[in-house]
Amino acid sequence: MVDGVAVSPDGERIAIEVKSPRDDIIRGVGQCFEAICAGYNRAVLVTTLRVAKRLKKRAFQRRGIRLIGVDAKARVHRYQRDGWYLAR
Repeated sequence: MVDGVAVSPDGERIAIEVKSPRDDIIRGVGQCFEAICAGYNRAVLVTTLRVAKRLKKRAFQRRGIRLIGVDAKARVHRYQRDGWYLAR
């Protein structure tokens, strides 16, 4: 179903789905929605920054799904409603 699972200190279960540029990214989005429906509190889709910037952001603005992009220098960028931010 998902590639990884993380549990926050508060007990929230977070599904992690990782997709390479050659993978079917729409399938990854679907797996994130499936994880939310299966009872995970949040889901995260991780892909390259180039692929992430080409996606329509509407799906990631609701329903507890987050989008993470990793650039060529291995810096992690996180998408929020008002744009991209370099994760700390």
